[in-house]
Amino acid sequence: MARNLPQLQKIKLDQQLTAADESHIDALEALIILLPATASQKAWSVFPYGARLKQRLPSGKGSGKAGQIVRSDLPNASATTAILGFVGTTASQFDLLSLARKLVAKALERNPASLGILMPELAEARQAPALDALLAAIHAACFHIPRYTLKAAEPSKLKAVRTFGLQRKYDLKQTLATAEGNALARWLTLQPANRLTPAIYRGHVTRLAKREGWRFEFLDFRKLQALKAGAFLAVAQGSEPRDAGILHLTYKPARAAAKTKSVALVGKGICYDTGGINLKSAKGMFGMHGDMQGSAVALGTLLTLTRLKVPFQVDCWLAVSRNDIGPRAYTQNDVVTASNGVNIEVVHTDAEGRMVLSDTLAIASKAKPAIMLDYATLTGSCITALGTRYSGAFCNRDEFVNSVIAAGRASGERVWPFPVDADYDEALESTVADIKQCLIEGEADHIMAARLLSRFVPASVPWIHVDLAAGEHKGGLAHIPTEVTGFGIRFTTNLLLEQKLAPR
Repeated sequence: MARNLPQLQKIKLDQQLTAADESHIDALEALIILLPATASQKAWSVFPYGARLKQRLPSGKGSGKAGQIVRSDLPNASATTAILGFVGTTASQFDLLSLARKLVAKALERNPASLGILMPELAEARQAPALDALLAAIHAACFHIPRYTLKAAEPSKLKAVRTFGLQRKYDLKQTLATAEGNALARWLTLQPANRLTPAIYRGHVTRLAKREGWRFEFLDFRKLQALKAGAFLAVAQGSEPRDAGILHLTYKPARAAAKTKSVALVGKGICYDTGGINLKSAKGMFGMHGDMQGSAVALGTLLTLTRLKVPFQVDCWLAVSRNDIGPRAYTQNDVVTASNGVNIEVVHTDAEGRMVLSDTLAIASKAKPAIMLDYATLTGSCITALGTRYSGAFCNRDEFVNSVIAAGRASGERVWPFPVDADYDEALESTVADIKQCLIEGEADHIMAARLLSRFVPASVPWIHVDLAAGEHKGGLAHIPTEVTGFGIRFTTNLLLEQKLAPR
């Protein structure tokens, strides 16, 4: 990638339709064998060392429990590490990704240069999802998080992955593209705040845009003042230097029709969140360098769609700032005017994400995109409602609800829709402005935030707001082994391309 940004590890994938023989296995340093939990006795005779591996099962009967993992070193010159995994008949894509993460972690313990994959008796309809899960997990595991230590982490040696006995060769371009987008999103999110200031962030994006051929525009303080973007500026005014702003990137397909509508991706990019005048506690502030994950997901999704050479235009808007405490910081009971003329009464300065998103959504809406999605680590109440295994979604079209659920299930990045009924606005009525920023009590804050944001999206623009409750999950989530998940890129890609919400 551009200078100082991560690169997806180059791993050669060799998909073989023929079954593996002993010489193939002996040439590998590690081997993953994926079996149905109801594997037959015959399954163990169709691949080398099957009888020996069968003996390693606690039952010794050749079948295993869904999700069970067994490890054994093979008696060959390479001492090939063999990892057995069992797939249940009702396993979802999330289940496959979660199992893949555990299998890959064990297979890569010795940092092998070569890895094989066998899927004996796995039905053809299950092979593609399983291979997608394993390849996604391999790339996620080979990504090294940013480290600033005297001793560098040992780089992954993995150069080749070989699969045997497939029913057919599978197109895995989308798997690789989403893996690259996810690596970018996680890398940015994991950067310390002093190494990802708004100015540094802009530098990374500028170089990336130049390499990818994206059109680039930066709306700085002066331009935002001209646009009367008072909601964004209220948050940004508390920081020095004044390097905050909205980054606008545009991907255009090589053969775009003159009047093709676009997809708009909007991301919250708070590079550090102190809470402002309503200062967070030390415990609450720790980790707030990751409050820009929404913007990283939007950027990673743009990179993924670029890699896939989608036939529609994509506009990406990153609301990049800090939320600092200082003499110029905005305060409770301030009334600020956003770029669409809506006046907002400030209730809590730690509800800064919806402030920067308000103006960004209003500005992005002017292009009348066919669909607009925004991403933000926005509210603790969404985490309270869902935990950190799902993210929340809010749609201004009822017909999107089923597509959102389907995309979450198919991608393994699970999302659940919440209500956004207009009567929630009663709680946000202000006596001095058009709307309150939030409630001081915090009741259903994730829904209140979505209702506020809806004031900045015209009814004519189809819109989905994603509250990234699953942006961090202890121990990793699905195929991702790090606490920071980069959640949303697989979901969005499936939503646009597989659920067909992209413009045609």
